Amino acid sequence: MHPSLTSLAPCDLDTLLRSLQAIAPLLDTLSDTVFFIKDNQARYAFVNQTLARRCGFKHCNDLVGLTAEQVFPERFGPLYTEQDRRVLASGRELADQLELHLYYGNQPVWCLTHKLALREPSGRIVGLAGISRDLQSPQASHPAFQKLAAVDAHIKLHFARPISLAELTAIAGLSVAQLERHCKRIFQLTPRQMIHKARLEEASRLLLEPDLPITEIALRCGYTDHSAFSRQFRALTSLSPSQYRENQR
Repeated sequence: MHPSLTSLAPCDLDTLLRSLQAIAPLLDTLSDTVFFIKDNQARYAFVNQTLARRCGFKHCNDLVGLTAEQVFPERFGPLYTEQDRRVLASGRELADQLELHLYYGNQPVWCLTHKLALREPSGRIVGLAGISRDLQSPQASHPAFQKLAAVDAHIKLHFARPISLAELTAIAGLSVAQLERHCKRIFQLTPRQMIHKARLEEASRLLLEPDLPITEIALRCGYTDHSAFSRQFRALTSLSPSQYRENQR
């Protein structure tokens, strides 16, 4: 669980919202992180200025009372709201979800998203809290950076074919547990997420070529068929490949 979310439950939503006003200026300084609280109807109850600005709003209060479906473009707003409602209905935390968001006039930004259901002391879910944090540059000062840089380079060179964990551990000279731990520390991603990211970065680039069939893009990016590619692409971008292509036009 992300440390900024661990203290938010159980809670009374109104009390939480009032308490956040005191630190709102601090949350507004998080230029690489959007922060929000939503009620049990998935409506924004509190947002920081970073989220408001990235969505084209001048003031944070302009989003209050709206759902993501009403804030984001029609192709992906409903999908964000659907994700919110799954968290509200199940109470299960969404953690370390790698996502490609489109901000600033459709500019792609890789983020790690966390969402946590907020509960009253009785256990009733009253809302959710969430952050989406921009993926940071690798920590080049880490002692294992050179080993992990070789892993990253290998993934970027060979993502068009299946890549096994055994292959990556052999390159790094690390155990699976060490590889996972160092990847999270240096790249903020698991090895599997690094592979997905490399594939989706190439796919998003190829989708800008209007005459290139999506099936061909899927094969070039390491997916066995169109449907597997579409599922993974939608999971990370909230859009199908064809929707992403149309949106970029």
